[in-house]
Amino acid sequence: MGSTSSAARETARPETTGRRGAVVAALMLSMALAALDATIVSTAVPQIVGDLGGFSVFSWLFSGYLLAVTVTLPLYGKLSDTFGRKPVLVAGSVLFLLGSLLCALAWNMGALIAFRVVQGLGGGALQGTVQTLAADLYPLKDRPKIQSKLSTVWAVSAVAGPGLGGVLAAYADWRWIFLVNLPIGAVALWLIVRHLHEPERETVPHARVDWAGALAVFACGGVLLTALVQGGVAWPWLSAPSLALFATGLALVAVVVLVERRAAEPIIPGWVWRRRTIAAVNLALGALGLLMVAPTVFLPTYAQSVLGLAPVAAGFVLSVWTLSWPVSAALSQHVYRRIGFRNTAMLGIGAAALILFAFPFLPYPGQAWQPTLLMLLLGAALGLFQLPLIVGVQSTVGWAERGTTTASVLFCRQTGQTIGAAVFGAVANGVLAARLGGASDLDSVTRALDSGTAPEATRRAIADAVHAVYLGASCAAAVAFLFLLFLAPRTFPVLKD
Repeated sequence: MGSTSSAARETARPETTGRRGAVVAALMLSMALAALDATIVSTAVPQIVGDLGGFSVFSWLFSGYLLAVTVTLPLYGKLSDTFGRKPVLVAGSVLFLLGSLLCALAWNMGALIAFRVVQGLGGGALQGTVQTLAADLYPLKDRPKIQSKLSTVWAVSAVAGPGLGGVLAAYADWRWIFLVNLPIGAVALWLIVRHLHEPERETVPHARVDWAGALAVFACGGVLLTALVQGGVAWPWLSAPSLALFATGLALVAVVVLVERRAAEPIIPGWVWRRRTIAAVNLALGALGLLMVAPTVFLPTYAQSVLGLAPVAAGFVLSVWTLSWPVSAALSQHVYRRIGFRNTAMLGIGAAALILFAFPFLPYPGQAWQPTLLMLLLGAALGLFQLPLIVGVQSTVGWAERGTTTASVLFCRQTGQTIGAAVFGAVANGVLAARLGGASDLDSVTRALDSGTAPEATRRAIADAVHAVYLGASCAAAVAFLFLLFLAPRTFPVLKD
């Protein structure tokens, strides 16, 4: 009798009668905040630097936020499995809004960077817990609906962020970039507090939080991601700071393994990597994060420098994948119900590999519709890839493991993105240096093009550099395909709703 009631509590969903719509609205608002804040600052940097100074360290406005989000994902996943989704989401929302308010009140660049880290600490809770709650709210057959909505919100917000930031900085004040979060976040927080009611579960007496493991993971992730983000930017790759950070990071990896093996309730439990399905999805989505760097970081530069498009038109070339991605994700359920989660994802990433591989074969300089068409097709392919994997892996675990599983997937995707930015940045700069016969880098070359002082050879060099990045992204997609082919089971071990 006890085991039956325990199982019922394990699979029970949040109370949703008359409330689910409000909770979904809150989740979409929270997702929009997390997505916007990753990109909205980019176009306001000149105004921020002009007001606060600190040009030499402004890149930490992005790096600090990214680091804080990434390294806290495993902790929030474990906390949501231990104490419930609602308290974690409420605490994360409050921390995010506090960070936003402090950012708006920042008096110098150092303070703004520190407050961006506070924002990121809250943003990690928003990203992971929103995705976990989406699986809690809906049975398996209905999960593509909420996931496609979240995908739409994320894609549109991420693309709209730079434009919105530029408008606020130009016509209001850069501080409004952060103040605008407050009313939106307050509405989302009120809806969560008012309408989200999780079912009662058996409480674990004297539940332990692995704070030593959390600190070790935070330190290890922070050091390694700092080495990747700043290497080749703030200092050369083979310089003393870079080598010291990588050595420290590797030592901390050993500390994390040691601490987590001894912990009663580890932040990153071993079963995350021992179960074939979760391990394969983690690795495949890590490769996804890596390949996404090619279009999101390098395509706008290609569109402006090679195709000669204005910034708004260049943004449109990138943004078209936000149209096809959520549509493809929503329709993916009709595919994976016939051929399974793994085969659907393999179909999507296989198509993505071919599309990315086709990019270097575009004519020079080419027409704007050509990369636009490829981006439209790429969004459709990745919609078939990502959503079936997230829905599938969440469906293989019960409530008590879903937060940790979701966090591990998102953590791997974020880490892949960070690695991709470092690797592909080095690839692009290496190709430019080879083509132009000097120690050139993409930023300086594009600035020369903007000023009208660069020759035609420079445009060709940029085209070659971006083509090399896309070839690398195609290889990353092929690696993801192989992870699924050889590691993932043919049929995911889905638990009954």
